[in-house]
Amino acid sequence: MGEQQRNFQLFKRFVVKVGTSSVNHPNGKPNLCQIEGLVRQLADLCNQGKEVILVTSGAIGAGVGRLGLKSRPKNIPEKQAAAAVGQGVLMHIYEKIFVEYGLTVGQVLLTREDFSDRRRFLNARNALHTLLRFGVIPIINENDTVAVDEIKLGENDNLSALVAGLVDAEMLFLLSDVDGLYTADPRKNPDANLIHDVKEITTELEELAGEAGSMGTGGMTTKLQAARIAMHSGVVTVIARSGKKDVLRRVIAGELEGTVFWPLANKLENKKKWIAYSSTVQGRIFVDKGAVQALSKHGKSLLPSGVTGVEGVFELGNTVSIVNPDGQEIAKGLTNYSSDEIVKIKGAQTRDITRILGHKDYDEVVHRNNLVLDL
Repeated sequence: MGEQQRNFQLFKRFVVKVGTSSVNHPNGKPNLCQIEGLVRQLADLCNQGKEVILVTSGAIGAGVGRLGLKSRPKNIPEKQAAAAVGQGVLMHIYEKIFVEYGLTVGQVLLTREDFSDRRRFLNARNALHTLLRFGVIPIINENDTVAVDEIKLGENDNLSALVAGLVDAEMLFLLSDVDGLYTADPRKNPDANLIHDVKEITTELEELAGEAGSMGTGGMTTKLQAARIAMHSGVVTVIARSGKKDVLRRVIAGELEGTVFWPLANKLENKKKWIAYSSTVQGRIFVDKGAVQALSKHGKSLLPSGVTGVEGVFELGNTVSIVNPDGQEIAKGLTNYSSDEIVKIKGAQTRDITRILGHKDYDEVVHRNNLVLDL
């Protein structure tokens, strides 16, 4: 990539994610030197008229340090307790340093449910846009104090990519203790080379993904997942080392730092982005080969005539997985009918819906505008 293409100085809105290893020492105590360096860079971006959102890990790690625990807790209640203590520690440090630069921060805690429920998703979007309008820097973390396995986003890399899509950011930084994506594990292979540009995430790239560190929960695998979400959302994503001096400024200026993941040309519109990555699948609709062709090759809606079966209990407006005769998911979409209604109308012609159900609100089981083919 030429330097011209790597010049991101015209971008207005940035999401910056920092990993646990970037904000805490291995013993769980806050790494004040790295936090101060990060805050100074974010403050300087704000001084240029940019908007920044910080997604931070490290609450559980900071809680581990404050509670004097020997290692990161394994069970959910202890993680929640560590997060409750650590979140306060972390926010106190961020607020103290940001205020020295004359900036106001606001804490936002999110769970998977805030993304999977369309109304809460829009509420979160509105809240973040309002904070930015007031000149506040939102500091976001997963709500580890109340999150349990069923609702956890699981990793702040994915959370940051969802947030970048939520607020229409132009650039996402995934900062951690690595310089970027390598051709091999640089800790084990001295011949490993840094990959500077990625236009497509292939299976070969996924095989290059490394292991998770000791204090954090995500390695390179989750960073690639996050990059894929961001690429489909039209967001430029950069994996870079948080400890490098002025790494944000250098990347934005076009210097050859980190790995840049370039957005795909056919980015998803907001609603489809939400269906693909944020919403929770409530059930499955099985379809025949004709429906598979109609959906994947011709961009059609799913009609009852192509439905062969239903699994799960769901209502109008829920997200469902659409499954081909081989049992593979081919798409996700918002259903126009409940699972009970689809059982009754499966295989039927559209004109017969009224006769079978006593009413017909829609011709389609899933309309093409509410449907996303698997990416």
